[in-house]
Amino acid sequence: MKSHLDAVNASFDPRSQAYLSSAVHAAGPDLQCARDLLGGLETRPARALDLGTGAGHLAYALAEAVDEVIAFDASESMLDVVRRTAAERGLGNLSCQAGDVHRLPFADASFDLVATRYSAHHWVDLDAAMAELRRVLRPGGHVLVIDLEGSEQALVDTHLQCIELLRDTSHVRNRSRAQWRALLRDIGVEPVHEQRWPTRLQFDTWVQRMRTPDTMVRAIRELLQGAPREVREALRVEPDGSFTPSTGLWWGRCPG
Repeated sequence: MKSHLDAVNASFDPRSQAYLSSAVHAAGPDLQCARDLLGGLETRPARALDLGTGAGHLAYALAEAVDEVIAFDASESMLDVVRRTAAERGLGNLSCQAGDVHRLPFADASFDLVATRYSAHHWVDLDAAMAELRRVLRPGGHVLVIDLEGSEQALVDTHLQCIELLRDTSHVRNRSRAQWRALLRDIGVEPVHEQRWPTRLQFDTWVQRMRTPDTMVRAIRELLQGAPREVREALRVEPDGSFTPSTGLWWGRCPG
């Protein structure tokens, strides 16, 4: 029986190119906000780590503002895309390393910035991964988390988590804003900036990007069509199945 990490690799290895060209991942106000936050620092970070880099979109943005970036991911196919794209863009300060976010192969206090974007909802033991994130962050360093938010409303959240899992079996859980604040504070990182944006997911491209099986696509459509009014309004469900959850950003600092 395969492990969750096997499921993650099986989900993303064949789809690496789709994530490079995905409009949701390649652009967005969250990336510009990340650039602005980095630009506002008094001291340029020397070393940054992008956990669960995927096709590398956050790593490319970080590479503009830090001396060295390591793009870290479980999927070698994703990292091959990042290496090729970084070379094409002339980002000589960006390197790649494969591994598990729950057991980072880096020394204590070795990064000025640890970041992650659209990855944490795949981490099977988020508490362990966050503890590792904190371990490799130097005193006074910064944390940047960007991910789709879970809902504070139980009814809405149940439907959101269900359609996410039907689409992609490597999904674990989207956390709410309150949960992310608590997760950061639990590892001694004080949130200093928080922001959110509506993120429209066009149904056909959303399922095609993961090559979701037809049986699962039908199940998602039926679940969305039959969802209560409260769910359909909260997720802005459209006639074709497209819907709009929120992307959240959390920026925090470790005490010096």
